[in-house]
Amino acid sequence: MEPRAYSVSPVGTNFFAVVGGGSRGDILFDAAIPITDTNASLGLATLGYGRTFAFGGRQGLAAILVPYFWGHVEGMVLEESQRVSRSGFGDVRLKTSVNLLGPKAMSLEEFKKAPRKTVMGASLTITLPTGEYDGEKLINLGTNRFAFKPEIGVSVPVGRWYLDAYAGVWLFENNDDFFPGGATRRQEPLYALQGHASYTFRNRAWLAITSTWYSGGIATVDDGAESERQNNTRIGAAASFPITPRQSLKLVAGTGAWTRAGNDFDTVALAWQITWFDRPPATR
Repeated sequence: MEPRAYSVSPVGTNFFAVVGGGSRGDILFDAAIPITDTNASLGLATLGYGRTFAFGGRQGLAAILVPYFWGHVEGMVLEESQRVSRSGFGDVRLKTSVNLLGPKAMSLEEFKKAPRKTVMGASLTITLPTGEYDGEKLINLGTNRFAFKPEIGVSVPVGRWYLDAYAGVWLFENNDDFFPGGATRRQEPLYALQGHASYTFRNRAWLAITSTWYSGGIATVDDGAESERQNNTRIGAAASFPITPRQSLKLVAGTGAWTRAGNDFDTVALAWQITWFDRPPATR
């Protein structure tokens, strides 16, 4: 859940973030995986960097996230109780977006004077198979496959409020080294909708309520039976607090409101972000 994903920033704005958090809850595996009654407790540390740029006169954004996980998973594997611990890097995530409607790409000085307008944007998120993975293990930190998420979004300012809505779909490459090693796991598209409402205070702090719904993602391993279709909803809240003119802290919390298959986690994360701007070119 990502409120304000398509908000406007000056061209040449750089973002660097350090995120720490944790998740705890149940994992509802599909029928293709012989694990039941599973719960997990995971820690997360992530480094992220993003930068805005001009693309065809519009604002673009490119970002990279590098996650590191640690924790344990408990469950029944073929009716036998098992517990495993894992730590290591997860899959790197890349995202690029461009605002299609709304304000054109602006310098810092232009941005300070510009009125707020409705923004419509499009983005593409790519998950790279860089995380730690072993096809002989059921529980892995990486997915051993590429995944792609095209998305469109709209952000509407209403007084001090921003109202956001996004629609996207995850498209998955096959994993050709699935458990017990050498099996092929296929997954159908997973459709996702997000909605957010955030309020900005006079000191630049903001508070948001967030929600997401996703459906689909039926999976099969080789010629086995199809998994249950996912049909899950999550709700949460986010708050951002400025600590200096260029630094802020963001607190995010989320929980599963309805989970049919997949992760049913309670999650809390704290992010420290620093922002800086490119220097304007020297004039003679």
